[in-house]
Amino acid sequence: MSGLTAVLVTRPEREAEAWTLALKAQGVKAESFPLIEITALADPSALQAAWQEVPSCLAVMFVSANAVRFFMRAQAAGVGVTTCRAWATGPGTQAALVTAGWPAEQIDAPAADALQFDSEALWEVVAEGAQAAQALGKSSVLIVRGADTQGQMAGRDWLAQKLQQSGFQVAQVVAYARRAPVLSAAQQVRAEQATHDGSLWLFSSSEAALHLQQACPRLNLSKARALATHPRIAERLQQAGWGQVHLVPPGLGAQAVSIKSLP
Repeated sequence: MSGLTAVLVTRPEREAEAWTLALKAQGVKAESFPLIEITALADPSALQAAWQEVPSCLAVMFVSANAVRFFMRAQAAGVGVTTCRAWATGPGTQAALVTAGWPAEQIDAPAADALQFDSEALWEVVAEGAQAAQALGKSSVLIVRGADTQGQMAGRDWLAQKLQQSGFQVAQVVAYARRAPVLSAAQQVRAEQATHDGSLWLFSSSEAALHLQQACPRLNLSKARALATHPRIAERLQQAGWGQVHLVPPGLGAQAVSIKSLP
């Protein structure tokens, strides 16, 4: 990759800024371009009530670092994690749990060098232990996730369905809202420029790509270049008409190496 080629990081602002700095430290010319806005719930009462179930749960599964941040913020007085395990789909969520005070020895997540950070990879890690706990009578799992602008749970439901099919009791709670950001005039100009100047758009969520098209509906994507951290995201970008779509590893170090190897 040319040293002049910019990589636009489209994660939510907090994560985008951290990832941008990390990529720069790896020698990648990166810039933050958040395309998902994270906000607190107007009414956190259901989130606070969910904490009462934690002591009896086999595990609480967090879909993201933001799920950790908002769930832990709503922790009820006198309610601890006890022996409940925390499940995380990737190292960012795992790190957020440790920072929030969840005991590291009670956290399960895919290895840092796993090929993918998703529900399938997490299930491979936790399935055996979860089934053993189930045999001892502990079979309740709480999934903490985000909601879209209509208040509907956002994201894939694969793990919830897998758990239910395996006989587990599954409850889900919304911890935060995800919405499309309002792009400034300068951001819209940069977006248009970055679709034809060779810049690389880094997507760890297909929702971010959708938000870009909603914010800038006249963008010509035929010459735009995208990086996708998962095959499902790559497939959706191709369907949306992106000119080039490259699959890159989800982990920072391997991702930087992959980006720098691109022409």
